[in-house]
Amino acid sequence: MGIKSFQGFRKAFKKEYHAPILVSDYMTRKLITFTPDQSILNVMELFTKYNISGGPVLDDNGFLVGIISEADCMKQISESRYFNQPILDKSVESYMTKGVETIPHDMSIFDAAGVFVKHNRRRLPVMKDGLLVGQISRKDIVVAALKLNAQNWK
Repeated sequence: MGIKSFQGFRKAFKKEYHAPILVSDYMTRKLITFTPDQSILNVMELFTKYNISGGPVLDDNGFLVGIISEADCMKQISESRYFNQPILDKSVESYMTKGVETIPHDMSIFDAAGVFVKHNRRRLPVMKDGLLVGQISRKDIVVAALKLNAQNWK
């Protein structure tokens, strides 16, 4: 004989998900920024001082015009070695990456992860209404994924 339930009809339970999943929840807001006319030597010094590997380049009006990274600085170091000259005091504009992929502040971290995979970048500027509001890195996405995993497996 089967067991009969006497609890009656139950309403289907839908688990609500309240974990933050937007880029704006995990991005860095306080950024070290650079200018196109700043010297590449000064940029390298700031990289070591703040223990960063790159950052956005903003024009005089605060608009994003590029990104400078350690890889861009390697070009300067390599050229100085090739021409047997000391590292020159060239500007950021000569070495920065100008075609910058950006992401909106309200993009999910899952979609942002896809952008990282597609464009093979270490960091992406985060924009809101055409203005730079932060930056998110691959590490930030990994941290977000770990926090989301902790939310789901209580």
